[in-house]
Amino acid sequence: MNSVYISKTIASICAGLGLLLSSCVSHEHTNNKISTDTSIAVTVATPSSEVQAGLNISGRVEAEETAGISTRVMGYITKINVKVGDKVSKGQLLATISNEDILAKRAQTDAMITEADATYKDAQRDVERFTNLYRQQSATAKELENVNLRYTSAKSRLESAKQMRNEVNASLNYTSLIAPFSGVVTQKLADVGNMANPGMPILTIEQSGSYQVSAAVPENGISQVRQGSAAIIRISAVNKVIKGTVIQISQSSQFSGGQYMIKVQIPDHEKQGLFAGMYANVSIPAASAASVVKNDQVMVPLSCIERKDGLTGLYTVGNNNTALLRWVRLGKVDGDQVEVLSGLGTNEQFIVNAEGRLFNGAAVHVKK
Repeated sequence: MNSVYISKTIASICAGLGLLLSSCVSHEHTNNKISTDTSIAVTVATPSSEVQAGLNISGRVEAEETAGISTRVMGYITKINVKVGDKVSKGQLLATISNEDILAKRAQTDAMITEADATYKDAQRDVERFTNLYRQQSATAKELENVNLRYTSAKSRLESAKQMRNEVNASLNYTSLIAPFSGVVTQKLADVGNMANPGMPILTIEQSGSYQVSAAVPENGISQVRQGSAAIIRISAVNKVIKGTVIQISQSSQFSGGQYMIKVQIPDHEKQGLFAGMYANVSIPAASAASVVKNDQVMVPLSCIERKDGLTGLYTVGNNNTALLRWVRLGKVDGDQVEVLSGLGTNEQFIVNAEGRLFNGAAVHVKK
């Protein structure tokens, strides 16, 4: 009796355990199904690690010609006719310097010229008269020689006085500062009433109409640059991509901190919307196959970057199939790609697209 009862009890317990296990399995399967159905589908990629054929450098837009307007005389600035941003024409009067002392000197030289001219004309008449008298044997050779000497001296004094007036006029011209070419005033470095000293810039003018990019090339990349080479200029401030040409290459880095300065010309039809000082990225294709170098930069699409409280990051997939926001430090921008300096390895995957709103810890699954 007891044996039969014990056997039935054991059988009941086993049956109960079986139902419990079946229920657990069924519940776990249901949970997994719900988790998969509610997770966000994402597409992942690895940073680009292609071969780089060329050189990528940074530079700034500048006018092809810039002039600092200064004077060669000392004096107070009496008038400035322009302000920053004004457009000026070649030959336009920009500023004036006090010139009372120079005008006084010119008056003195004019008086000297008048006196010297009178002496010269008198000596010239004496030469003509004594020449006739000498021919008539009414004057001696010594007298004629003395008259000729006086004439030569008077002529020299007159010429000296005229040259002094030319010098004064040249100094007077430096008190009126004019534009050497048509352009735009970009700097005003002094005000009316300030003392102008020789060589001290008062205004800066940039030529309008033509722009170029000035960029620094490191010494390990200057061999890839050739004069006349094509270059791609990207100016993010105005969202423009321009085809330019290398027009100048510095042959020395002595005064530029080990960097070689190059100039890349911007075509005139691309100048619309550009301003001097804008930052630019310049890409120069390799001059030969030997110049092709392995690109060890970590580049990711700009569209993947998340910005929050001054920090930058991107989403990766964690071990438990959840979105993980990883903070990274960014470098230079190249087109629609940006360099990741730290925070992401070359072989690590990151999320490039999501079919839903991502947040830290969101359940995700990678699309096949």
